[in-house]
Amino acid sequence: MKIKQMEVLKRLQIDTNFTDCTIVVNCVEFKCHKIILSAGSEYFQRLFLDEYKKWLFPVIPLPNVTPGGLELESNTDREELQQVRELCVWLNENPKINACQTYENLHFFLHTCKFDIERTKKKLKVFYQMRAERTEWFDNCDPMLPEIQELLKLGVFLPVDGVDEHQRKVVIIRTAVHDPKKHTQNNVFKTSKMILDLLLKLEPENCARGIVAIMDMQGVQLGHALQLTPKLIKRSVESWTAYPCQPKLLEFTNAPRHVNILLNTFRVFMTPKIRSRVIVRRGGSMVTCKQLPRDLSKDGQGPSYNELAIKWKSLLEQNVDFYVEQGKYKSILK
Repeated sequence: MKIKQMEVLKRLQIDTNFTDCTIVVNCVEFKCHKIILSAGSEYFQRLFLDEYKKWLFPVIPLPNVTPGGLELESNTDREELQQVRELCVWLNENPKINACQTYENLHFFLHTCKFDIERTKKKLKVFYQMRAERTEWFDNCDPMLPEIQELLKLGVFLPVDGVDEHQRKVVIIRTAVHDPKKHTQNNVFKTSKMILDLLLKLEPENCARGIVAIMDMQGVQLGHALQLTPKLIKRSVESWTAYPCQPKLLEFTNAPRHVNILLNTFRVFMTPKIRSRVIVRRGGSMVTCKQLPRDLSKDGQGPSYNELAIKWKSLLEQNVDFYVEQGKYKSILK
């Protein structure tokens, strides 16, 4: 029983979905649970009962404590805490980057950059600059917009339940499910980025191990290809490398015979490493994941495309506030 309780507490430490307060220590933010803090500390118990009882989501500065001083509470490695602190200082010295400075966000960037501090700084700059420059993808990210609702119903971007055999997150990108006469490619990309952003929040550990992207080209027509101008393809490929989680595999399946004409344009803008991860198939998938949809793999045991679309549409609608908060963080270009 004790081991199970420890597992629950460990899960609460990682999962920030139900946190209800924030502790700020030397600019480092820790998302916490008031009930756990209160149970372990009379100080926090008095704080929440008295001074902060009127607050729905209090932000609590602890001026005389270092981030390392919370190590016993969080079981977080001291060196990683110091790296997060260093990033916070650097971001405060470079306010135009305007990055989200929560511990969870900065630690995720560090994790995906193998805890290389200089590499993480470059990734933060590139990522938040992209969010500022690509206004067509990252401004007004409201899941309730009619054009976004339509694309969510269609299921243009579907994270698969669970992970593959290498513990990486699998996503299915349905490249031709939308109507090119009705839906713009930028709105398709915008919807996909919105789902990806929420996925990073909900499953940071799985995403940090890498993304396996399956591009289902079933039903692709000339109209879909014409939407993908070289300029748009270049921006799309650049966004793959700007995100903190890297694509470990890009599998194009149900590909028509003339697919290489389009893929060659993509390859021009890919790095050699990304190019080496591209696989083209006539059908099915080489990805080993029990939860693949039956629509994609005859051996798939997971929810259908339609069921996944319903699930992720509902998740986005439940997280409207998340997108409002996300919209605050993008580089200041002027």
